Amino acid sequence: VQLQASGGGLVQAGGSLRASCAASGSIFSIGDMAWYRQRPGKRRELVASITIGGTTNYADSVKGRFTISRDNAKNTMYLRMNSLKPEDTAVYYCNAPIASKDRPLFPDEYWGQGTQVTVSS
Repeated sequence: VQLQASGGGLVQAGGSLRASCAASGSIFSIGDMAWYRQRPGKRRELVASITIGGTTNYADSVKGRFTISRDNAKNTMYLRMNSLKPEDTAVYYCNAPIASKDRPLFPDEYWGQGTQVTVSS
């Protein structure tokens, strides 16, 4: 089982990007999912989360600009980032507890490898 993040890039302030996070492997279930980011010189912080049922939560700094979603049939989560600001520059990581078919009652926590988002002013 693994999480694979993609979709980062370089964009000008005010632009948009969409990051994706795909889970693959022998998956039994995926729990609540989340995006984190780590800005240069800062601690990793929660950006947004989404429950299995689709309830979302956002950090105040991205509320109204970012939208988190998931496609349970595709085992994929997305982060649509609009009105990007230079302070959004960071490595974005996806996170989720995933139970494999071998251990359906014991989910493990997984992190994607990170995708770089750079916003120029």
